[in-house]
Amino acid sequence: MSRPRSTPQRTRRPPAEPERHPLVDAVSPVVDAVGATFVPPDAVEPSDVPLVWDGVTVGAVRLPPLHGALDRLIDAVETELGGTLASLARDDKQMAIRLLDERGAFILRRAVEDVADAMSVSRITVYNYLNAIHR
Repeated sequence: MSRPRSTPQRTRRPPAEPERHPLVDAVSPVVDAVGATFVPPDAVEPSDVPLVWDGVTVGAVRLPPLHGALDRLIDAVETELGGTLASLARDDKQMAIRLLDERGAFILRRAVEDVADAMSVSRITVYNYLNAIHR
């Protein structure tokens, strides 16, 4: 009696991810730093920043909304300095104010008050740190 032949089972592989364009890889650190996202070429909207390589749009960058911008800036500074604003030593708090100022945080409405709250200091202290920077 002959045995039925068994057919080898094929292992299903997940679909391969599309290869990323070198331009996307090159700008990834900047996109991550500003909290933006990549958009494929077929989903580009007028408000997106197109990524063009040799005359061809290979994707786009979608910037985050302004809502929450100060929180993202604070998070980035806390990560950079290794602790929450409230837990930092005085010198590090001054550095945090300098970094936030360089990144444009204080052009946002109520930023001084919100940063003061995050640092557990008065807004006068934040203004004093800013004044020391701009002397």
